[in-house]
Amino acid sequence: MPPTQTAPEPEPVSADPPSRTGRTLLTQSWLDLAFLHWPVEPAEVAPLLPAGTVPDTLDGVTYVGLVAFRMHRVGWFRLPGLPYLGSFPETNVRLYSVDAHGRRGVVFRSLDASRLVPVAVGRWAFRIPYVWSRMSVRYDGTTVAYESSRRWPGPRGARSAIAVEVGEPVEEPTALEHFLTARWGMHSAFRGRPLYLPNTHPRWPLHRARLLRCDETLVEAAGLRRPLGEPVSVLYSPGVPVRFGGPPRLPAGVSVPRPRSGGDRTVDGEGSPPRPQP
Repeated sequence: MPPTQTAPEPEPVSADPPSRTGRTLLTQSWLDLAFLHWPVEPAEVAPLLPAGTVPDTLDGVTYVGLVAFRMHRVGWFRLPGLPYLGSFPETNVRLYSVDAHGRRGVVFRSLDASRLVPVAVGRWAFRIPYVWSRMSVRYDGTTVAYESSRRWPGPRGARSAIAVEVGEPVEEPTALEHFLTARWGMHSAFRGRPLYLPNTHPRWPLHRARLLRCDETLVEAAGLRRPLGEPVSVLYSPGVPVRFGGPPRLPAGVSVPRPRSGGDRTVDGEGSPPRPQP
């Protein structure tokens, strides 16, 4: 019997990006983010991940994330970002993954966005599950509210209404907060093959946040059981500039690792509204 190949250790969780993005494929900024997370059993999400990945875990638990924010000035290569088509609210449902090379990342189950052209490009060019939705982001003092209602391709009526109150800055994130936010790549599949797109950005400026409202059906529409109870982590960030690199070339044939323990204002993507002042 041939010897069993040992799976590589997942890379360390790092608050700072590794230097591996190579040539720039996309530039963008993620602004005014609310991170909501619930624990989930790895066996429940494993069938929802692309081939070549398994659930990434912390102390035997993985998580489902609901992340609402403003995408700002998406641009190709190093060209200036687009002011209208490249700026829009977005809300995504994401899972946490690790691949055969030990690279930690996220898997998007859905990405609601308010601009139809980026939705169509994302679905066609990268096979990313973008959906077109009516969306808004509102600011009132230290409160940020995000709303979405799905248009196409559905399921129609899937929605989210989230409001958070921004609190004090996080001086030293916990192990869980690092695990949920320090993600330096996206796992997906393209034409039947695993796809990994690395990203780089400055260290997250995080704030504690208090959840004021969460009325959503996006998680259930993404193929997961609807979360029960309050999220175990609620964070806010004013945002970071981001750069995505192209898929790196790595040797094939490595086995997949097993899970481990370890004033009210509305915007639709344009302009720079005043940030909440904690």
